[in-house]
This record gives sequence, C-alpha cells and structure tokens, in this order.
Amino acid sequence: MVAGVPTSGRGALLIGGEWRPPEGGRYIHVIDPSTGTSIGEAPVATASEATAAVEAAAAAEESWGTTPGYVRAKVLRAAAVRLQNDRETMARLIATEVGKPIVDARVEVDRAVGVYELAAEEVRQLGGESFPADAYERPPGNERRFLFTVRDPIGVVVAIGPFNFPLNLLSHKIAPALAAGNPVVAKPTSAAPFTALRLAEHLVAAGVPKGVLNVVIGPGRSVGDVLVEHPRTRLITFTGSTEVGKGIAEKAGRHAKRVILEMGGMDPFVVLDDAPLDVAVPAAVRGAFSYSGQVCTASKRILVQDAVGDRFARTMAERAQALRVGPAIEETTEVGPLIDQASVARMEELVADARAHSAKVLVGGSRPEGTVGSFYQPTVIDQVSEEARVAREEPFGPIVPIIRFRDLDDAVRIANSTPYGLQASVYTRDISRGFALAKRIRAGGVHLNDPTTLRWDALPFGGVKESGLGREGLRYAMQEMTEVKLVSVNFG
Repeated sequence: MVAGVPTSGRGALLIGGEWRPPEGGRYIHVIDPSTGTSIGEAPVATASEATAAVEAAAAAEESWGTTPGYVRAKVLRAAAVRLQNDRETMARLIATEVGKPIVDARVEVDRAVGVYELAAEEVRQLGGESFPADAYERPPGNERRFLFTVRDPIGVVVAIGPFNFPLNLLSHKIAPALAAGNPVVAKPTSAAPFTALRLAEHLVAAGVPKGVLNVVIGPGRSVGDVLVEHPRTRLITFTGSTEVGKGIAEKAGRHAKRVILEMGGMDPFVVLDDAPLDVAVPAAVRGAFSYSGQVCTASKRILVQDAVGDRFARTMAERAQALRVGPAIEETTEVGPLIDQASVARMEELVADARAHSAKVLVGGSRPEGTVGSFYQPTVIDQVSEEARVAREEPFGPIVPIIRFRDLDDAVRIANSTPYGLQASVYTRDISRGFALAKRIRAGGVHLNDPTTLRWDALPFGGVKESGLGREGLRYAMQEMTEVKLVSVNFG
C-alpha cells in the first residue's frame, strides 16, 4: 500500500509521512448511499496511532513553522494544481462516497482548488502591527522604544471534518493551518474518509514534508478524544453537530486550547409580504434541497408573512415535486440520497411529529418507491406549529417546514427562537425593512434577497449562540491559528 485511496479495496492511515495499515487490523465498510453497497474498507486507527500522529506532527512543528512563507505558498499552489488536474476523479469519489449529485461534487472540487490558492495568497498578509511607543507615558523611556507585533504559528492543529463537504470543508481547516505554519492531524468522518485520503495524497505529492500532515480515522470517543486532549495539540477546528462540538469545547477548555467550531443551524428563510416570489421561491427550493438538505446553512425554516403564505407554499410545493431524485453519479440528478438509512428514519420521525401537530404535508413525506439507497422525497410541510420538532431541531435532510408570521416583530421572534444562529435570509423589495431584520436577527451572516447557503471562501464564516465559536474563511482562520507576540526594541 503506497496510497490512501483503496486500490485493493482498503485504505491506509498517514502518520509521519508513511501510509500504513491500522495496527489493530480493523476496517469498516464505506457505503455508497445511492446503492447501499460497499465501495471499499477504511482503516480504523487505535488510540496509540492517534498519539503517534500527534507526535509526528509535533516533531515537525518547528521545521514547518520556520519554513519561509513563500515556500509554504508554493506547496499550497502545487496542491491546487493537482486538485484541478484530478477534478473529475475527485468529484466522482465525492458523489460515490457521500451521495452528493455529481454536478454539485464538481463545484465542491472547484471551491477546494480556490481554497488552496487563497491560502497561498494570504501567506503574504499574515503580519502584525506597529505601535507608536512614545504615545504611552508608561513605562518610562518609551520615546526610545519601537513596538510591533508578529504572528507565530499556534502549534499542532487538529482538523475534524464532516461528511457533507468531505473535500472543501476539510480543506478550510488544513489549508489555513499549513499556510500559517502549523502541522496538522486530520480526522475525516468515518462515513466518508476516502476523499480526505486522496486529498492527503495530493498534498504530500505537492511537497508537504513528512509529519506536517497526518490523517487518522476512527471514532470520537477514542481517536477524537486523544487528539483533543493530547498535550501537544493546540487548536481544534471542527465542523459537525452542536452536541459533538460542545463536547470538544469542554475537553479543549480543560487544557486551555483554542477551538474553531462550526456547528448546527436552524437557518431561517424569511419572506416578507412584498417579496418577489419569482426570485424567493426558487432560492428557497435551492436552499432547502441542495444536497438533500444536508448542509449546515440549508434553509431549514421558511418563515412566510401571512399575506403571501398560501401562494408561496403552493408554488414551492410544485417546484419541489418537480425535482429529480436519483443516484448521485447521474448527471440529471438534482436531489440525491441521504448519507445513511438512519438519516432516512429520522426524516420519517420528524414528518410524523409535524403531522401530529396538525401540519399539512404538501408534497413528499415518504421514501420514494423502488429505490434501494438512502433516499427521501423532497418534502414541503405547511402550517407548521412552532412546537413541532422540525421547527426546533435541525433536520439535516430534504424536509422544510413553512411557518407563518404576522409582522416583523413576529418574524424576528421566530427567527431567534432556537439556540442556533448560523445564517439567515430575508426576501423583500423594501430594503429598509430588510436592513431592520438583518440588524435584529441573531446570526453569523444575514443575506438580503440571497439564499442562506451563500458563502465566500475568503470571508469570515461562522455562527453565534450554539452554531459556533470562532470564524473560518482563509485570513480569519489563519488569525485564529496564530498567536500574537509583542516585540519591543529599546534603541536608546
């Protein structure tokens, strides 16, 4: 075995620059959610292998941290070129591994290419500040001092990635860490490890030195806990559920470690009575059903003002019903499968609960007939009570509740009524009302007349409340991944 992606049906771990089988000899099947069949076996690391990965990264910490920035940038640009040249293979791997429609998988690869290019550019911007020492009365002698700050690498970064964007979101952790001079131990999700392993191949081939990037796979209670609590790891960057993220924050806090947490959301899509429905409805459909709703920024609650509620609901149901559900690898598929059968069962539970609260299922509400994978129909539910689970719990699937509201105060109350605050959208022709809502809705990002899924890879991204801590976005992540050091020079 000389590579991470299986050629004989099995993957390998990357530790200290070497691809190695798991010492415990344990593998798990990775299932294609479109077919329910295995596409290969992923290695499961032991706690000792997680420790070895951290130690390998720690051994490379000083050498990579003192590597000139232009050299690090060259490596990142080379990785971008390799990903671009491998675009179709990477996209097909994503589609097969996580069930993302192939058209969307290609977009994910393109975005990841851009992430490495942006990280290379941001190396030049990672600087400090200078201060006029003589502006301060104390300590004495400041007229003979020069003050400035520099940014030092924080140390070993643990990158824990999700299944839904197995390439781009893991890259949002690895690329800024490497750009800032930090070694990385990556733990991709066990549900979708092969994309991450192929990414690691490209990074190694692009010139990442031994030990600077390590990849281990395994459960959070063993492998993940070791990575979070090992004394040599200094920052944990995580994308996933709020429950898991809060557990990571608790463990990291006991050791005074920094965290970047991108967690759950109940992103409200607010439609005012003057909204252009010909724009709002297609945006709501994209926001709710892209990648089967398995997106942290998906439009998970549609809040519609009473005056346009019936028309909006009817039109959205018609558009949702027209979406083509099918295997991810097919070019015409618009809505692919969920990641596994447990997710399908959860959709059934949420819809049943909504019905029990007198909601009306306008379209969908069941598994498609004749499918063998983890499919669930795009589902629109109207007249949803705020007490229904689907109005309070992140569904992470292709079901969307429509909740009616009276006025702006009512919309703000409902939008802010959950523990989450990731992104929000407001559709209106009255920009003053749009700004008023944008100011009052508690979220990391509010988009006027654009969908909740909007994101710029170079700009700050993250949530408030239980949706996150810290910010991603290349420059902002790099700032989180460095320590500010004040340097004073007495030239007197």
